Order: sequence, then C-alpha cells, then structure tokens
Amino acid sequence: MSAKVHAKAPSAWVLLVSIALIALNMRGPFVSVAPVVGLLRRDLGLSPVELGLLTGIPVLCFSLASPLASMAGRRLGAEFAVMLTLIGVLAGVVLRSVAGGAMVMAGTVVIGVAITIGNIAVPLIIRRDFAPRRQAGAMGIYTAALNIGSFLTSVATAPLADLVGWRLALAASALLALAAIVFWIPAVGARRAFVPVAVPAVERAGDSQVAGVRWLTAGLTLGFAGQAFSYYGVTAWLPSFLSDELAMGTAQAGAGSSLFQIFAIVGGLGVPLLARFASTTTVAVTLSALWLTVPVGLLLAPGWWWLWSSLGGVAQGGGITVIFIAIIKFARDQASAGKMSAVVQGVGYCFAALAPTVVGYVHSVSGGWTVPLLVILFSVIAFCVCTTLSVRWAAGQR
Repeated sequence: MSAKVHAKAPSAWVLLVSIALIALNMRGPFVSVAPVVGLLRRDLGLSPVELGLLTGIPVLCFSLASPLASMAGRRLGAEFAVMLTLIGVLAGVVLRSVAGGAMVMAGTVVIGVAITIGNIAVPLIIRRDFAPRRQAGAMGIYTAALNIGSFLTSVATAPLADLVGWRLALAASALLALAAIVFWIPAVGARRAFVPVAVPAVERAGDSQVAGVRWLTAGLTLGFAGQAFSYYGVTAWLPSFLSDELAMGTAQAGAGSSLFQIFAIVGGLGVPLLARFASTTTVAVTLSALWLTVPVGLLLAPGWWWLWSSLGGVAQGGGITVIFIAIIKFARDQASAGKMSAVVQGVGYCFAALAPTVVGYVHSVSGGWTVPLLVILFSVIAFCVCTTLSVRWAAGQR
C-alpha cells in the first residue's frame, strides 16, 4: 500500500469500511457484559468485585498495556497489529463464553489487551494512509463507530440473552470480529495482514528530545485524562443520579442516560465537519463549552437532564475525536505519533479506570450529588484548558 491512499480510490473506501468495522469491535465486547451481569452472577457465582472487574479490566488494560501495544506496532507493523487485535477479540470473546468464572476473567484480559493494540494502531494507520484533508473525516468515522458499537451491543445483548442464553449472546460479538477480518485482509493485503513487518529504524527515530513535542504530549495527556475521567464517571453514575434526584425508575434512568452515549455519534461525525470551517482551537473551545453543560447543568437545573445529557454526549464523542485528530495532525512523524498516542492513552485511561470508584466514594461520603458533580466539573475543566491550549500552541508552531 502506498504511503498515502487517495480517498477517492476504491481501496481507500475498503480501508475506511474496515476501520469502521474494527471500531465496532473495540468497545462492544466489554460493554456487552453489563446487560447480563445478573445472569453471570447467578450461573457462575461471581462476587460483586469480580463482576466489577469484568467491565474494569479492559479499561485497566487500555492504560497498562499501552506501552506493549506501541511496541507491537513498531516491531510487527500496524497492519499485523490490527490483525492481532481482531484475532485477540475473537479469541477472548469465545474463551469468555464457553467456560467458568476463571475463563471469563481470562477472556476479558485477552479482549482488553487486544483492544489496546488497536487503540494505538488504528489512528496511526489513518495518519499514514489517508491524505491530510481526509484524516479528520476518517478519524471521525472511527470514533463514531466506537460509540455505535457500544450502543448496539448494550441494546442487543439482553434481548439476545433471553432468546439463546448469555453465553451465546456474549459470543455474538465474534461475528463482528469475523466481519472486520474479512474486510481487513483485502484492505491491506494478505501479506501485510499476516506477516509481521517491523518499522524501519529510520522511521522509528522520533523526536522525543524536542521540548515542544514533550509539552504537546503533556498537554494532550492531561486533556485526555480529563475527558476519560469525565466520560467514565458520568457513564457509571448518571443513572443513579437520575434515580435519586428525579425519582426515575431503574429502566427509565437507564434509558435516559443512554442519550449520553447516543449523541456521542453526533460528536464523532460532527467534529470533522466543523473542522472544515473552523480551526482546531475553535473546535476544542466549542466542545469544552458543551462538556461544561453536564456538571453545571445537572447542578443548577437537573430537570433539564435530557438536554445536558445530549450536549454532553456530543462533547464526549467529539472530545476524543479532537484529541486523536490533534495527535495525527501535529505529530512531526509516524514515530512521534505512535509514542504520543501511547502516552496520552496510557495515562488517560488510568484516570478513566479510577473514575467510577472515585465518584462513587465521594458520593457515599458526601451523601449527595453536589460534590461528585464538582469532581466531574474539575475533570471537565482539565479537558477544556489543557486540550484547548495544546491545540492552539501546536497550530501556532506549524
């Protein structure tokens, strides 16, 4: 494949479809556990802590395995790394669905490590194989598909479990992995997909000693940490907030909080469109304003929760998109982009893994939702300030 794929070429469309299919596999397999957690507890005798680990392990892997994922991309090549992601998801889903509690945990770890590799590799492929004017659009489709995968899986798993049982319902994710493999092979070629090809040393010689790159990486890392902490904190506790503050039933609160996930698709697709007419800094400021409506709105006007959830959904879907776009746009070369992505995601997802516990602890200690929402507000401000200043500084250096 050439260094840049022209977006109008048929191969570029195959590549884009492949990237979308890959993204469908990169959140759904661990989101699918939540709708059937009661069945898992009943059939496998898992404790509440073990059940929490089933959703927490992948996020921890996103953080802890990021250096390993970055090294895999360098030593094996991005195309082979993505194939490892898909095969790993396929193997993990099957392993998780056929045995007892220990294998459920082992399969979840396999899924988490596999997805971590894809988290690093896919943005690098977008940076390398799409023309600069097409990169933002491809990244938007990628991040929108992440949220589509989460939404479809969370909606479909419980009804499917009622029909065929939780094991086959969880195993259904394997079909998406197989579909992605079928498209990925012709998109990049069988040789690149199945034969490891190390990145040449000259290409891996990044510019980590350049002070500007370090500052940009630090800024985007703090911005992504704020984004990830806010997202996972709100996702974990918004249903409880709606239930406590507005007396919603469990089903109604769960359905209401789904707006926060659904509108992320709008954010992922909307950021590249907005970026055509405005600077990256303007995009970051706009998303920051939308993000702030969640904690501020829920504090001051909780009755308008549907509006704050929708605006916040757009913000969180667009927030991860703008950070990934900044990495591929402002990194000086492919090696720098890989290193920057590994650091940003490694640290950011560490904060993400802590978010549900921290917000829950603050809620239990304070006995209400004001202080937890202030914690979310602080993390949102971190995203707003660090991301905006980082992309503004980077734009001025170009």
